[in-house]
Amino acid sequence: MPVRLRKFIGTFIILALVVLYALVATTVATYQLAESAWYVHLLYFLFTGLLWVLPAMFVIRWMEGPVKKKQP
Repeated sequence: MPVRLRKFIGTFIILALVVLYALVATTVATYQLAESAWYVHLLYFLFTGLLWVLPAMFVIRWMEGPVKKKQP
């Protein structure tokens, strides 16, 4: 698969990942942490704010992928 196509597909995957992840994280926070203290909210959003990087890292690694060198 050409690198440009991989990057195009990966861009949409990352956008979908971020939107879906934000909706899920906010929904969980709304229903589970409604009565929690401010520091619980802080820790939750700090943790979930960094956690989306892991799946995005794999998508970005796939997007860059190994480049095939042309044989002379």
